[in-house]
Amino acid sequence: MVTPPMNVPRLAAVDAARAARVLNEVRDARLAGQRTPVAPRPVIEQSWDRMLRSGVDPDHDFRAGLLSADEVRRRREESPLREVLPVLREGLLSVADAARHIMVVADAEGRVLWREGCGPVLRKADGLGFELGADWGEDVVGTNGVGTPAVVRRPVQVFAAEHFVRSHTAWTCAGAPITDPRNGRLLGVVDVSGPLETMHPATLAWVDAVAKLAESRLRERHLGSLERLRAVAAPVLARTGGRAAVVDADGWTAAVTGMPYARRIALPKSPSPGRGRLPALGLCSVEPLAGGWLLRSVDESAEPPPLASTRIVLDLTRPRRWSVRVSQGAGSWTRELSPRHAELLYLLAADRGGRSAAALAEDLFGDPGRTVTVRAEMSRVRRYLGGVLEHRPYRFCEDAEVDVLLPSDAGALLPHSTAPAVLRRRAAAPR
Repeated sequence: MVTPPMNVPRLAAVDAARAARVLNEVRDARLAGQRTPVAPRPVIEQSWDRMLRSGVDPDHDFRAGLLSADEVRRRREESPLREVLPVLREGLLSVADAARHIMVVADAEGRVLWREGCGPVLRKADGLGFELGADWGEDVVGTNGVGTPAVVRRPVQVFAAEHFVRSHTAWTCAGAPITDPRNGRLLGVVDVSGPLETMHPATLAWVDAVAKLAESRLRERHLGSLERLRAVAAPVLARTGGRAAVVDADGWTAAVTGMPYARRIALPKSPSPGRGRLPALGLCSVEPLAGGWLLRSVDESAEPPPLASTRIVLDLTRPRRWSVRVSQGAGSWTRELSPRHAELLYLLAADRGGRSAAALAEDLFGDPGRTVTVRAEMSRVRRYLGGVLEHRPYRFCEDAEVDVLLPSDAGALLPHSTAPAVLRRRAAAPR
């Protein structure tokens, strides 16, 4: 007769000490290959089986090297989770701190990127290696509230000795995955951890609800980006004959003309300008727009038109109203630039051969080591210029005609900028 799994949350709420003892007995028996007094919960037993097959040592914790501070900063800058941190903090931190818990946010690889909450518990976490930059993937540190939810892609609470590694059994963790609503990709896990005796059976539902709220916020941001793309698309589609659609980088449709609306159009993994065949349109031309792509159906019986040239105009003439205009194929679009993006595009326009992240860091800050900031900013630039901006090194595409409109007064060139390269160009300009 199979013993049913014990109701761990309920027992822990009534008698945390007894729950810990029973879980220790279950864990010890299971790892020794003996019959357990009660069955482990299925999600835990399946995780333990994965750990036994992969060779994780239950009696000695293993700690992968911490990420450097620069790498943590780079991952934070590039992670979409950065955009929902206020939601996570508002929903979890005040209660977590009062209940002697900590909130941990890890990326899809299980690397800890943010960690906040009760001071004494944070210090205890340091002793376990539960630090910024640490790898808490399940295959590294065993069953836990960060790595296991990432594997099973659903919320998981891990009580005391349900942790596979013995040194973690004084902890209880509740973690929930956060996925990208645009493509279903795992972005990371939010986890609340603390001593077993302070953990409430409703903690998992609470963490899951806040994770879903964060996903909802990401969905709102996506809808906002589609609205902005729709505004860019309107004048372009008005000049376009035949069937055409404007989609974002993941294929979500912002607008169509001459064809039924489809919520999403399947794109190649890495779309690029030119001609291609898509299920929704057949043979079509693919042209970059700010934050997306213009897809135009092509008559296969017609002679192929000459390739459309791309013209990029970087306008730096108006103080605080810098812009980039891209003209290609069916039309053109314009985007206003932030001060940092105006600097970066000006430097790339001045050196068509391209610049590495280290070279741009030297140009901007006089410090080639500040590549984390450069890569993060260039990642944002490429969200709207990805079709005409290459990387490794960063540069405008070779077939683009790039014009830079400068102010008549050389001293008015990006007057906010203190970048060494801009200062040198300002000083060298004819007056």
